[in-house]
This record gives sequence, C-alpha cells and structure tokens, in this order.
Amino acid sequence: MLKKRPGVFNKIMYGINLVFGLVTLLALLVPYVPVSYLPTLSAMSFLVPALICVHVAFLLFWFVRRKRSMILSGGVLLVWYVLLGPFYRFSGPSDTVQDESTLSIMSFNSRRFNEHRQLDVDDVDSLIIDFVTQQDPDVLCFQECYYLMKRNGALSQYPYKYIDYEWGKPAKRVIQAIYSKFPIVNKDSILFPKSSNSAIYTDLLYQADTLRVYNIHLQSFSIIPDLDAITNQRSSKLLARSKQVMLKQMEQVQLVKESMEENSHTKIVVGDFNNTQYSNIYHTIKGDMVDTFLEKGNGFGKTYDLLGFPMRIDYILADPDFEILDHKNFNVKLSDHYPVMATLRLGNHQ
Repeated sequence: MLKKRPGVFNKIMYGINLVFGLVTLLALLVPYVPVSYLPTLSAMSFLVPALICVHVAFLLFWFVRRKRSMILSGGVLLVWYVLLGPFYRFSGPSDTVQDESTLSIMSFNSRRFNEHRQLDVDDVDSLIIDFVTQQDPDVLCFQECYYLMKRNGALSQYPYKYIDYEWGKPAKRVIQAIYSKFPIVNKDSILFPKSSNSAIYTDLLYQADTLRVYNIHLQSFSIIPDLDAITNQRSSKLLARSKQVMLKQMEQVQLVKESMEENSHTKIVVGDFNNTQYSNIYHTIKGDMVDTFLEKGNGFGKTYDLLGFPMRIDYILADPDFEILDHKNFNVKLSDHYPVMATLRLGNHQ
C-alpha cells in the first residue's frame, strides 16, 4: 500500500518553518561575528527572542500533528539554548541575606530624572530618590543622570560619589554617576569619540579589597518605541542607522575593554548597553564575566519596552570571583528603562 503523501498545507508550513530555521541559525551566529565584519547583520540580534517564540509555536504545531517535522524547530531551540542561553528565566533559589560580606549594586538609566517631562508624572525626581532609598543598594549607578544631582543634597546616605559633569560647560555628554557607601580611591571617565555617550569607573575600597566598578552607556539607536514611529521610516534608513550605531557601539566597547584589560582589580560592569544578550557587543563586554540575571534572575528580565515586547538591554556583570546571591528587575515606570539590582559576595569573604 502506498504511503500517503503529506498534504499541501503541511508542505507549505514546513517550508515556512525551514525559512525561519535558516534565519534563526544565521541570527545565532551574530554574537560570534565581529560587528566590523557585518554591521548590518548584527542588528539581527534583536530578532532572536521573537524567532525563538516562532520555533516554540512550530514545535507545538508539529507535536499536535504528530509529525517528525518537529525535529527542525526542536533542533534550532536546542542549538539556541546550548550556545546562547535563555531570554526567560524561571525563578530559582536566591540568598537575599545581606551582611557586611555582601555587596548590592543597582543600575538605572534614569533619563535625566524626567527633566524634559517625557513622562506625564509629577515629581519623578523625588519618586526616583524615594525608590532608591527604599532599595538601599550599597553602590548606585545612574546613566543619564540629572546635572543638578551634582550639587543637591539628595542621596546623602552615600558619602562617596562620582558624577561626571563639569560646571560652566555646555552639556555635550550624557551624565554618568556612581554613588557608593564605600570609599572611592580612584575615578576616571572613558570618553567616546564623536558621541554624547561615555563610561566612567571608580575604584572602591571594599573590606580589604579594591573593586573597580564600570558604569557604561553605549550609543543609542534613538528609535522611539512606537509602531507608527518605526513604520513611518523607510527600511533602508533604519538599516543604515543600525549599521552606523553598531559600528559606533563596537568602537566604544573596544575603549572600555582596553581599560578593563589594564585593570588588575576585581571588577563589576553595569550599564545600558543598548543591545541584547544575543549581540556581539554584549559578548565582547561580557567575556568570562557572569551575568547576574542569568544566574539569579526571573522572567524576561525586562529593562526596556520595544513595541510592548520586553527587552533586556541593561546589565550587571561580575567577575567569576563573585558569588551571585540575588538579582532583581523592578517594574517601576520612572523612566523609559527599568532599574536592575544584584547582590554579590566575594569568594574570599564566604
């Protein structure tokens, strides 16, 4: 008896599945391809979460139909998980006990404390300060800080701070800030050429150790997270902008990496990378460091909304010398970004 041929519908669906499979495998290679080689292709890293969701749907589709075609999406999902890790994390055990041997650090792109009233909310600056005071991290890092924070008396619980702003000069750069409960023994900035973005770092005296904390704000794509704003722009213009931003981000990352390689202290790197964990930008910064969300996070780890899709573009990375005790993402709408906080312990303090 002749076997029944697959129906036309199944053939069409498998063809679509195959196309998505090839596109996804190409996107999964992006983290390992230097941006300078294929800068336009690098923008595919933003598509990985959506592509993975498509393959989950195909896997369920073929499973319900009891078709071996499910092997295609199943294989793609396996490759994705082994090579790059999840963008969603189920909650795991966390040690939230804080004592003198632990260090908590928060990173938050505060969008200049709503100076230009992008949010139609009163007293956002006070709300941010109240929020930070309630969470009480040992080290607090702001990207896009407010220039008046340089002289006002807010956050007085932090006796040490470095706010990268020069009075009397035009505000040509986005302001970075690090507040600390530990003494700052050294500080400096890394200026990015032809950009308003920058990175700063401080060396903190922590117990008997000196820790270096980097606060990074990489080049933004400057895309308003609104469907009309995106669809009204020609695709060629968006691709050209993506290419330009990717190259600029890599230039900035290389400057940060040079500083990191010259540094002999144990380090923590935080900030707004304006890119996903599936990008070569992220992987270049991360190196062998530990992503606190991937260790102790929960859910999507949302730090930014793009067309309603939860994106993770703000990070806390720590040297392997640290034990990751806890990671939190806060769903507080005080900026276009959401703050993140991690609790760590140095190995020699256990």
